[in-house]
Formats: sequence, C-alpha cells, structure tokens
Amino acid sequence: MTHHDDPDGQLPKVMEIYLQLANYPILGERVRGKMRREIFARGIVTREVFEAEVEERAIASQQREGIDDPYSAENIETWERRKQLVRDYLTDFYFGYNLPARLLQDLIQAELGQHNGDELGLTFNPELAPWDALFAKGLQYEALPLEEQAKYAHHLAEIKAVLIKAMISDQLGFVGIARKYFSVADLNEIRRHRVGRGKIGGKAAGLMLAWKILRTDPQIALDGFQDKIAIPESYFVGSDVFYEFLDINDLLPEINQKYKTPEQMIEDYASLPQRFAQGVFPERVVQQLMQLLAAVGDAPLIVRSSSLLEDNVNTSFAGKYDSIFSCNQGTPEENLSALLWSISQVYVSALNPDALLYRRQMGLIDYDERMAVIIQKVEGQQVDNLFFPTVSGVGFSRNPFLWTPR
Repeated sequence: MTHHDDPDGQLPKVMEIYLQLANYPILGERVRGKMRREIFARGIVTREVFEAEVEERAIASQQREGIDDPYSAENIETWERRKQLVRDYLTDFYFGYNLPARLLQDLIQAELGQHNGDELGLTFNPELAPWDALFAKGLQYEALPLEEQAKYAHHLAEIKAVLIKAMISDQLGFVGIARKYFSVADLNEIRRHRVGRGKIGGKAAGLMLAWKILRTDPQIALDGFQDKIAIPESYFVGSDVFYEFLDINDLLPEINQKYKTPEQMIEDYASLPQRFAQGVFPERVVQQLMQLLAAVGDAPLIVRSSSLLEDNVNTSFAGKYDSIFSCNQGTPEENLSALLWSISQVYVSALNPDALLYRRQMGLIDYDERMAVIIQKVEGQQVDNLFFPTVSGVGFSRNPFLWTPR
C-alpha cells in the first residue's frame, strides 16, 4: 500500500470519507467508481493489485466469521456483496491518504450535477448492484412509453445483460442474443420460479430463449400461432445448490473423478448413486421445494438435468445426464422425498463416466461443471388412475442422415 502498510489502523480519514458518502446512499457508489478511476489513473495502485487485495481481504473476513471454505460456503451474490464492501473500504483508504479532500467534493458535485439533469438515469454500476436494484430499475424503464423508453435503451440492455449472465448463462454468444428477446419482466418470472441463487443451466437457458424467440417472431404472430406456443410450467434449481449439496454431504472430493482413468471412473461410480440418494439438502432449499410442490398440486413431474455446459452451441450432451420421472401422487411427505431423491440422482449423473469421457473428448474436462435442475409439470390427461402424456418425442433441427437420394 502507498504510504501506509495496513489500513486497519488508519480510521479517521477513511471514516471522514465514509460519513460524507453515507449522505448519498445511491449516488455514493458512482462517486466511489470515479474515486477508483482517479486512484488508478494517478498510479497510486494498479487495478490488478487493487482487486487482488480486495479478494485477499474478503477471504480473510470470511475466516474471521468462521467460514473455512471461501468458494463454496457462500452463494455468489453474498460473496460479491462481501467483496464490494471491502472494495468500498479500500477505495476510501487509498483515496483518503493519497488525494486531497477537495477532489472528493468535486467528484460529488459532478455526480450531483449529472444526476439532477436526469432523474431516470442509472445511479449505480449494474455489474456491482444487488439484483433487487437491477429488477426495480429495469421494470421502471420497461413501464415507460416506447418513445421515452428509447432514451434509456442502452441502460436497459446493460441491466438485462448483467441479469442474464448472473441467472442464466455467461456465454457471451448466448447473452448477446438473449438480451434482445428477454424483457426484465421475463427474467423476473424466471427468478420467481427459481430455487437457490445460481444459474439455471444450459438446457433451461436454451428452452426459455427458444420459447421467447418463437413467441415474439413476427411471422409466427402473423400466422396466429403465438398463443399456441407454450412450455410446461417450469421451475429451476440453481447451480449453486449442487455445490452446497456436495459440501454438506462430504461429496466434494468426488469432483476429481473427471481426472481418473475410464476404468477407475466406472469402478468408483457404482457406489455413487446410493451415496447421493442418502444425502441431505440445505433446509432453505427443502422449504422452497415444499412450496413448489404445493404450487403444482398432484401433477406428475419430470426432473431434468440442466448443467452449465449442457445444450451449448458446440456441445449438446444429449443423453449424457439423467432425467427422472416423479409420479407426485403420494402424501406431501412422500412427494417431497421422491423429489429430493430425483434431484440427487440428476446430480450424480454429472459424474457418470459417459458424461465425463464426453467432456474429455470435447476438451471440457477442466471446466468447473455445475448441475442445475429443471422441474416441469408433465403435460397430459388423467383417466381414472392412469395419466397419459399428450405427446412424447425428440425433434431435430438438422438431419445428418440422407433418407433418399433426392
């Protein structure tokens, strides 16, 4: 650090800046962004060194709070908030002990001038903002008349991109397409149907995007088919729950199965389905799944894999991970037990030798693959004590086989 080795003992100037910015709870974040730009531009510390210190101090703060595993014990949103709090403190420290107080006043006044000129403008960095703020601002923009909404289209696009990367997929090719079709209201609906805080995975991402594209396609609307395009009622278990499940059931060491020989994979996998079936889920996840079951009633369910790599542009993973049918016809306790078992078996399929060898073949073995889950009501009709699905099949958008010379 410049001038002082440890900010922990340098409270007065840091506190002075903190108290000034506390008067601007929303604008203060933008002011701190400008403070950091001044710090980096003047060579006080580089951005890379600064961010490395943020992470180091964030991990140290976890350890003080009794968190031993910094990367799996907290969900992504909590970890990012922790880092932001540390980032703000270090910003105040570096600025307070290296730059004049007058400069801070100039930055505050400049930000106030910009803000007063446009009450609807963004007053925070979307990449660092909490989701509640992003959804509130995005829905505010979408509620504007179309001619006024155009003025804020760039802000709306950024908000959607940040939410898509956090909730659905961070693959830039997907994000670029998805933000053109998804509204913030669509993303909020996905959020309402999600258990956990992680991404909903590749299969869910492709499913929701395909549905939205078809629903908004002008030719389909012209043909009157819009209202006929639907997907079954769907819920999502975020990818963060997968790692939580592994952690609390002492299954994290099994992740290294991917580096073993095929023979070792096959031998070790034989006992894993039973070990996963005996695992327990975090209590808050169990409570959310109970609410989900209450919402769907006694409809049969299909519990489907939706890993982060699944249904990618270049890798389909077709048939590599499991889908489990759940009758959902018992008591509430029996239905919950069956649903938890089904999710555990989808989880263990992430370690299936077929899937791991496919990843190795496609050059994806080093990727931190996480499994999300889709839970869908089965469409169909009940007749007496039997349930008949409406239709079942597989559709291909491209046929690699030539059935006829024509």
